[in-house]
Amino acid sequence: MMGPEVWTGAQLSERQDWIERLEVQELAELEAMLQNFGPDVVEPEQLGLQDFQLSHLQARFARVRTQLEGGRGFALIRGVPVTRYTLAQNRLIFWALSLLLGEPQAQDKLGNRMHSVTNTNLRVEGSDEVRSYQTDDELTFHNDGGDAFMLLCLRTAVSGGMSKLVSVGTIYNEVLARRPDLLEVLQQPFHFDARGQHPSGLKIQSAPILNFFDGRLSVLYKKRYLMAAQRFPEVPRLTLAQQEAIGLVEEICNDPAIQLGFYMEPGDIQIANNYAVLHARTKYEDAQDPEARRHLLRAWLTLPNGRALPPVFAQTREFATSYQSRHGTAVRA
Repeated sequence: MMGPEVWTGAQLSERQDWIERLEVQELAELEAMLQNFGPDVVEPEQLGLQDFQLSHLQARFARVRTQLEGGRGFALIRGVPVTRYTLAQNRLIFWALSLLLGEPQAQDKLGNRMHSVTNTNLRVEGSDEVRSYQTDDELTFHNDGGDAFMLLCLRTAVSGGMSKLVSVGTIYNEVLARRPDLLEVLQQPFHFDARGQHPSGLKIQSAPILNFFDGRLSVLYKKRYLMAAQRFPEVPRLTLAQQEAIGLVEEICNDPAIQLGFYMEPGDIQIANNYAVLHARTKYEDAQDPEARRHLLRAWLTLPNGRALPPVFAQTREFATSYQSRHGTAVRA
């Protein structure tokens, strides 16, 4: 594979063009927006794009969309003055910015479209529904739901919590070079634990890891949930070839020369295309005070310029909404 979405961390670590910083006019737009709403901030999810006047920011996020589809597949934007504002105000800012990028979609079976990514002291093990973002665990390389995910960092951890990204196109090229026989395996169905979140109530969903459709390569990968699905007796045991394929993907993703690692700062916005980029986070140590713990806001977004999606994605909890918005097919049980 070739193109701007095929990159390595070694290449990008020598550049800074993937990092943007908000400008004075854009910060002034955010401040004016907050002043307009006043101290009694309404529930952000009740608001639509028509409720905001953010012309400079709208232009920036239109450019970001072209990076997500047709560019490197991700962006890091710095400079939201989150320490100046209350949590309610930061939620309003985040919601407004997410609307500039795309259409926020439900991230759970309750329909919540904005999540707090923070340590709740819950554990994935021993539960059918706890998800990794609710813990301080290491998050191995995976993708989220929707065409893209967006994170706003409010507070960092005491230590740890490094963000990591890897290009799916680079993963493909590395598998092709090292074990071309495993490319066919990665394009066959794997079984994922749906963590009690599938809209049709399915406990397990099945899809290939690598999916070619309409000339584009899109991924669905979550090793933790692949392994968790093995607890269900009706799920076939992973074959030796499947185990080798997963092991190779992990080996490639964790190559320091291939992954791009960075620490988010308060006020950073991380955005990535879920089909073209996998992301991860190292384990972190949190503050004892719950009010000082690492805290990010997260949105899953359907993009107006999103790619055509393989039909198998219509039956996944992650991509069904984006699929339906473009192809008009509802999720089937």
